[in-house]
Amino acid sequence: MFNTIKTSKVNKERVSLLTRKLNLGAENIIARLALAYSVAGERKLDLADVSDSQGKEYSYKVLFGEYGEFYMAMLCVHYNLHISDKDLVRYVKMHVDDGLELLDQEFQKSSSSGVEFLIQKINHGLQK
Repeated sequence: MFNTIKTSKVNKERVSLLTRKLNLGAENIIARLALAYSVAGERKLDLADVSDSQGKEYSYKVLFGEYGEFYMAMLCVHYNLHISDKDLVRYVKMHVDDGLELLDQEFQKSSSSGVEFLIQKINHGLQK
């Protein structure tokens, strides 16, 4: 596992703005949502594209709460990795950053509330 990750510098402000706009809870909740949203896109991110680490810092416990094993398992399945893989922490960081960017793009063109967004995405997932 890891002790901490840091988002990119640009995502430090982005997570604060999304937290206020979505009104779904603390910044770590938005970071969790961003990670899941990024992985749900089914894209594989390239480790060579990892961005700077000058942004918001999250400890493992703060980022995932009591659900860390589930998030780690989701990434392990997505990338076909073992839980002890040294690159797992980099994938966490990259998907948090990617998800924050995707959410920001989504909400720049939408007036939905955070709850409306979640309901829409859940309904879309159930219809698949």
